[in-house]
Amino acid sequence: MLSPTPLSLFCALLLCLPLAVVFTVNTTTTPNSTANSTGKNDNLRNGKTLFFSAPPPPPLIIPKDDGSLFRVAGRVNPKPSPPGSAKKLAFMFLTTSPLPFAPLWEIYFNSTSPNLYNIYIHADPTTHYDSPFQGVFADRVIPSSKPTQRFTPTLISAARRLLSHALLHDPSNYMFALLSSSCIPLHSFNFSYETLVRSKKSFIEILKNQPGMEARWAARGEDVMLPEVALESCRIGSQFWTLTRKHARIVVRDKRLWSKFKLPCLHWDTCYPEENYFPTLLSMDDPRGCIPATLTHVDWRGRSDGHPRTYEAAEVGPDLILTLRSARPRYGDEETNRSDSSVTPRHDPFLFARKFSPDSIQPLMDIARDVIFKD
Repeated sequence: MLSPTPLSLFCALLLCLPLAVVFTVNTTTTPNSTANSTGKNDNLRNGKTLFFSAPPPPPLIIPKDDGSLFRVAGRVNPKPSPPGSAKKLAFMFLTTSPLPFAPLWEIYFNSTSPNLYNIYIHADPTTHYDSPFQGVFADRVIPSSKPTQRFTPTLISAARRLLSHALLHDPSNYMFALLSSSCIPLHSFNFSYETLVRSKKSFIEILKNQPGMEARWAARGEDVMLPEVALESCRIGSQFWTLTRKHARIVVRDKRLWSKFKLPCLHWDTCYPEENYFPTLLSMDDPRGCIPATLTHVDWRGRSDGHPRTYEAAEVGPDLILTLRSARPRYGDEETNRSDSSVTPRHDPFLFARKFSPDSIQPLMDIARDVIFKD
């Protein structure tokens, strides 16, 4: 018999090497495959549930283009996770200016654990900010912020970007509150937190049969909203709301209504898409999951220019804060609200208020601890 030469042994080794690699890969991955195929039995071993697989983590890099951002955010778990962890509030500031009431909000947030909230800012990149966001607002501007303009759907897009970042950033975010730079808190953080985490429903103003509704509906052209949004389905409400995680996910996933509301208006004087899109969408998708009222107080009495009353520095004092607190929200669609208010009328507390002039910050700070944050 011929003895193997070194060359023949080397050739045999080269031929066997690929098989060794394949065998190694298969044997190291087989346990996982087996676990997946028999996981049901493993979980019920000895009659006990051992574990449940966690939802997939959010992407390491959050997309900056809206299409990809909304698509990825729409895939998150609609329920807060992990189970048993503290629920968090997501405070989302939509602004085209610096935050004049940052010192007041600083007191508000610093009164509690940072593990109970997250802050997100959509800051118009075309605006010059005299001083960068500091303190609790440092590094909170979402990188996908884009220019916004009244009478256009850009304000809807900005709110959807905020919701998307909040959904992807922290699976513990439970409620999502949209605020403006002119908003102030009317209660302490603890009061707001307890009010919101007790609720299983969104707080969003949903009104129908309002004056000027038909003109708003036809602002993009006659019958352009059909068939997705019939006139009788159109709703109106405050652009500032607080949504559950389930509803935040519905908003970022939506394509059907957005295909209409993203169209440019032909009549700008009746074009307020951010006040129609959100209440219409949730009224059509899950009316029973909404309390049809906003928790952000605003005074529209006697106004016809599209801007609410602005509270000036001379008006700010304990009496104003107590008056705003005692006001009752306006509740919308009867069919939406019947399950909650047919027996006992609701009287949810206003948690925030607008619109305050920037120079009212000092009188607000003067009464912060003894009035605003004293529940």
